[in-house]
This record gives sequence, structure tokens and C-alpha cells, in this order.
Amino acid sequence: MSKYFAEPFKIKMVEPIRVLTREEREEKIKAANYNLFGLDSDDVYIDLLTDSGTGAMSSEQWSGVMKGDEAYSGSRSYKNLINSAKDIFAYEYIQPVHQGRAAEKVVMPLLLGPGKYAISNMHFDTTRAHVEIAGARAIDCVVPEALDTVSYSPFKGNMDIPRLKELIKEYGKENIGVIIITVTNNSAGGQPVSIENIRQTAEVARENGITVYIDAARFAENSYFIKMREKGYADKSIKEIAREMFSYADVFTMSAKKDAIINMGGLIGVKNDGEFFESVKANTIPFEGFISYGGLSGRDLEAMAIGLQEGVDINFLRYRIGQMEYLADKLEKEGIPFQSPVGGHAVFLDAKKLLPHIPYYEFPGHTLAVELYKEAGIRSVDIGSYMMGNNPDTGEQIESEFEFTRLAVPRRVYTQSHLDVIVEALIAIKKRADEITGYRITWEPKILRHFTAKLEPIKK
Repeated sequence: MSKYFAEPFKIKMVEPIRVLTREEREEKIKAANYNLFGLDSDDVYIDLLTDSGTGAMSSEQWSGVMKGDEAYSGSRSYKNLINSAKDIFAYEYIQPVHQGRAAEKVVMPLLLGPGKYAISNMHFDTTRAHVEIAGARAIDCVVPEALDTVSYSPFKGNMDIPRLKELIKEYGKENIGVIIITVTNNSAGGQPVSIENIRQTAEVARENGITVYIDAARFAENSYFIKMREKGYADKSIKEIAREMFSYADVFTMSAKKDAIINMGGLIGVKNDGEFFESVKANTIPFEGFISYGGLSGRDLEAMAIGLQEGVDINFLRYRIGQMEYLADKLEKEGIPFQSPVGGHAVFLDAKKLLPHIPYYEFPGHTLAVELYKEAGIRSVDIGSYMMGNNPDTGEQIESEFEFTRLAVPRRVYTQSHLDVIVEALIAIKKRADEITGYRITWEPKILRHFTAKLEPIKK
């Protein structure tokens, strides 16, 4: 059993939360059409829907908020952010935007179009959506080890290099618009990608004249895993590892709402291609706002500049990953299946194993998420076939490689006692797993359906 790594901070302010009765929770989730996104936050006890923008900012960040320069052009806070980002990523060009999907909206049309393909170790939902909005198609290429949720492999987020080479031959290098490396690999269970794999992926891309793009939302957590697991990196700092990692790519987008520990913000980085960066700026101005604020207030820019530095602190990361390891160890002891080893920002429950009688088209990952809410007021999310949606060409339901229920833990928010409540709820659900039935969709939008779709339980 992992020892809980004590918080490297003290609590200065608290926010009250309440627990509804079981009957009240069942009424609330029904009124939300069995979509966890439809719940009011006041009706949630422990909110694990996402770690994006839900972290607690530090006293230094709140101090920065008060000092934010709200000038429309060339603000001091903008300059502070650029200097902070360059210190970590060592890229010549940095562009702030209001969040990660905004960065994708700016960049994807510059790399992709009809007839093009994006290959990734795994696309997350918004990335896949922006690939398709650009008229292209997304292909996942994660290593086979990731599909075995029980066995240990230190870098289950890696790109499958032999298959990558085959895909480039199959589709033609001229048709591959970009190779995307997601760090950590969210859809595979928050799994890290090794420096060696990133280097090999970049070599294949260079040989074929293809742009290398890093989805950098959780780059600090990925760097921590490299430090802990990859030979030759134990004595390197998180910044040193991050700089090497990004040196192999041409461009990155980042939701700063994760590893920069802020509530709103994102980044685009371009290593040294000034002409490409001019195109980035040209898209940013109509989509996001002038380049020196990118859709953000000066106080957000200031908080991001500080949060980037706090997010690479080794003591914070040891505590952060330690929370996941503590929760995972308790679940393993109780025989509750999850993607092992545990990821950096979340525990990904293996709903396919916990609810084997529910087929993919009845959404076991989403079903388990609903049960968690009904059981203990815990909000989580499906990372499986429900999230994958329908094939954009055939309209058929896509079967995901995984049927996960993701427990995404916000940064600096919950304590050891909250994690214990999660375990107790899952123990109770496991005892009645055979009685649980799946869900069907009664209405859905064409893109990113899981945010707003309506569902109903299947009665058997």
C-alpha cells in the first residue's frame, strides 16, 4: 500500500460542499437525462469530471491576479507569460489563447484539410473533433501494451513505431498532415510517453517530411514519469526533461488548465518557424483576440506565468502523482480493475472488466459513471465508446479500444479522506455489479456528443 504523500501546502480557504440523499441524487441524474455534464455542481459531492480548470490556485497566483496588466496590447502580464513559457519549453514563438481547444482551432486548419490524416498515439475528444472539423481523419496508433490494462509497462502511452511506419506507407506521406504526440496519453489512461519514443517518432516524421505536434496539456506529469522510470533521467530536473521532450517537436498546443494549474488559459508554441507562426497569429486575431492577450484577461496571463513554474515543482508533482498511486493501491487491494500502472491525473477504471455483461454500444464506462454518482455523489466521465461517438463517414457507433470511467482528480483540491470515500463507493458498486444495466442515447448532436447527449437506462 502506497503511503499518502502529504500535501506540500497548507489550506488558507475552504469551500463548503454538501451531500444529497440517494433519492435526491437519482432524481437529479434523471433530470439531467443521465448525462453527468447536465448536473449542477451544487448537486455533486466529489467532482472528478475533469482536472481541467478545476485546480486550486496558489497564494502567489492570486497575488498575480491582483497585479495583472489589462492593457489590450503589449501588457506586462503578456511579457511575463512569454518569458515563463520560453524558460520551460525553449520555443522561440509563444501565443496565448483562452484554452486548449482554442489552440487546436487555430492550428489544425493550418496543418490539415480534406483528404489529410492526423496520426496520434491517441487523440483526445476535442483534438479528434478539430481534426474532423478541418476535413481530415484521425488515426490512433498507441502501443499494444496499452490494451492490456492489467500488465505493468512503464510507458503505455507510447506511439507504436512499427505501425506508424506502416500507416505512413498505407496512406502516403503526402497525405499525413501531422503526427500528434499526446503527453500524457489521456485516452489510454493518462499514460506517459518516453523520451526515447518521442525521439523515434520524430525521426520517422523527419524522414517523411511530416510536422511533429505535441499535445502538451500534462507535459509536467509526463516529465515526472520520465524522471522516475526512464534510464538516464533520474538526476535531471523537470525543466530539463521538458526542454528535451519539446526539442523533438515543431509545434505544441496546450490546455494550461491542467499542468499550469489555472482556471482558464492555453498556449500555442512554435519552435522556430517564423512563417508558420505568422499564420498562427493571423488565425488568433479573428478567433481569440489580439495576439498579446489571446482571449484572456491580463490577470489570467499573470496567473498562467506563475502556474507554469509551480506545475514543474518536483515536490508538487510527487504529491500529485502520489494521490493517484494511493487511490490506485486501495482499488487494487479491493479487486477493482483499472489501467495499470496508474496515470498522472486520473485513475481510469476498467468498466469493461467491472461490467462485462454490458456491451460497448450500451456504454459500460458511462454506466459506471452514473452509478458512482447515484452511489455517493461522485461525478466522473466516460472515456470509451460513448465519448468516441459515431464514424463520421458511416454514422455507425465506434467501438473504443477501452471502456474507461475516468476519475480525474483536480489539483490541490481534495484530501486523503475524499479518496477513501471514492474507494468505499466503488466497493459497494462492485458488490451489485451484475444487477446494473446499460444506457441508450435518445438524442445526440453531430460532434462531441457526450457533452450534451440525452440518455435513458435500458430496462431488462
